[in-house]
Amino acid sequence: MVIYGLALMGGCMIVGTGLSYLIGHLVGINANVGGVGIAMLLLVVIARHLMDRNQLSKLAQNSIQFWSMMYIPIVVAMCARQNVVATYNAGVLAFVAGLGAVFAGFLLIRPITTLGEKSDSLPPIEEDPTYSTESVAKRSN
Repeated sequence: MVIYGLALMGGCMIVGTGLSYLIGHLVGINANVGGVGIAMLLLVVIARHLMDRNQLSKLAQNSIQFWSMMYIPIVVAMCARQNVVATYNAGVLAFVAGLGAVFAGFLLIRPITTLGEKSDSLPPIEEDPTYSTESVAKRSN
């Protein structure tokens, strides 16, 4: 089961890496600029296209789902490690800037969550007298 979607995922990774080096070269950076992200976007688009046309077997779908569940957390962990090493090597200013970004993120949690709140929220739940603490205590005795 695991091998069926691997060719599609490998092909997307090769194309994504090639495109990311091309984009990096076009902007003057000699590096991979988001190859994994491009590969994952390609994989999602191609897999969805094949599934809509019913050209992707159930085994291949399960394989792609398995590898995406395994692959994405590993890539995120690798990127986080690279960011920490790069920050450490860059000096104190990069470290302070990283801490500032984390601190700003913490401060923005409350304002961002209140943006999504609607004024017509649900009314508070009224307590059901049959499930009050007194009635539960009486039933247990």
